[in-house]
Amino acid sequence: MNMHYIIILFLIVLIYVLTRHYFLKKEIKRATKQLNERNNKRTEKKIDLSFFDRDLEKLVKEINQQIDAIREVQAKKRVSENELKQAISYISHDIRTPMTSILGYIQLLESENITREMRVEYVNIIKKSTKRLKVLLEDFFELSIIEQADYPVNLERVQLNELILDVLLGFYEALNKRNIEPTIHIPNEKIVILADVSSVKRVIENLVINAVRHSSGQIIIQLKKSDSSAQLIISNSVNQLSEHDLNHLFDRFYKADQTRSGEGTGLGLPIAKSLMEKMNGNLTAEFMEHQLFMKCEWPN
Repeated sequence: MNMHYIIILFLIVLIYVLTRHYFLKKEIKRATKQLNERNNKRTEKKIDLSFFDRDLEKLVKEINQQIDAIREVQAKKRVSENELKQAISYISHDIRTPMTSILGYIQLLESENITREMRVEYVNIIKKSTKRLKVLLEDFFELSIIEQADYPVNLERVQLNELILDVLLGFYEALNKRNIEPTIHIPNEKIVILADVSSVKRVIENLVINAVRHSSGQIIIQLKKSDSSAQLIISNSVNQLSEHDLNHLFDRFYKADQTRSGEGTGLGLPIAKSLMEKMNGNLTAEFMEHQLFMKCEWPN
């Protein structure tokens, strides 16, 4: 009787094992087929199971996580490729414009039927276009260097109070020319951050240049300190700025007016943001009540 019971039990276990083995093998084949269809781009679906096994579930979960990671990489690659194409388009336009101007006025200078005054005017226009082209190429080269992984930053203790005022003194003429008297709030308390001095100066210069160039009349510069960070906020009045413009302010060569004209290269803000990130800081933009706020934040 005991032997009969043992045989029955053995047969039950054997049937269970064989059945489980059959379904596991079938499910592995099914998962393999799904993966093959994905690899051959016949489907975008992730792997799913109809027969559940703990170990097989773990394997499929890892495969699906890998699929998600690949999707994310591919999405970033597409964005990067689109940004590169757009950047090439912008820089081509920005280089072509002054180059066309230079070549055109050189041809005019070759004419014998121009007065001395006209010749002086054409030479000045050529100088202006050449200067713009030089600034564009220098900014583009600087940004490409800054964005390299091994770009050197010398982090040291920097007192922001005096540094900001020193930089602002250099903008006296530009501000006076635009009849802008900035409102400056610098606390008496010394605010010290860990940063690269030359990079901080470059960031402040680029933000002030942007504010002066696009302000409709008001510029406010504030230095603040919280428990977790030091904040430099440079704001300027703006007549009009769309949500689309705000989202693309830090894109290379982007200009809110979309005309691609004027003195700016569209690289000042991307350079400032890249430098902030190199110093473990952050640069963000916010638009409220016709005021554009650029906030630099360094952790304490």
